[in-house]
Amino acid sequence: MSSAVYRYFPSRDDLLTRLILEGYDALGEAAEAADAPADPPRERWLAVCRAVRAWALAHPHEYALLYGSPVPGYSAPPDTVPAAARVGIALGGILRAAAFSGALPPGTGGRDPALVSDETAAVLGGDHPSIDDAVRVRALLAWSSLFGTISFELFGHLVGSVQDGDRYFDRAMTELAALLGL
Repeated sequence: MSSAVYRYFPSRDDLLTRLILEGYDALGEAAEAADAPADPPRERWLAVCRAVRAWALAHPHEYALLYGSPVPGYSAPPDTVPAAARVGIALGGILRAAAFSGALPPGTGGRDPALVSDETAAVLGGDHPSIDDAVRVRALLAWSSLFGTISFELFGHLVGSVQDGDRYFDRAMTELAALLGL
């Protein structure tokens, strides 16, 4: 690494942290900008997922820094968590709005903090009778599947398996929306 960088950043880790924060914030802004609260929950979900994919396709190197292989010897500090959670918060807000509008069926289970952490439960819609642990697990599955689907595409793992990436992505995200009851 060029020593000139260290005039601006005291270490490699400080530089990586800045790049990671900027990446998460840019991705979060794209997701938040795509959400139209007046639209039906399913359409909101698809719009946010499409925006995340579009950002990733337009910024593959930044996406790889955020969701690719870890940088050896680097551990992101806790202050990166709020920026990293922005997409999840956008998706959780859609789930929460769906619950409060009556679009989700009533929940049947309770809350087991050992299954999904309190922090993650708050991100994934918060407290509402329609958002029980079954919904939280499906929401976490959907959130991670969004990034898994994008990663498979960006890192070449769908080559030979999927002919039309746009159609496949929309179908996968529609299936996830249905899994959530949207």
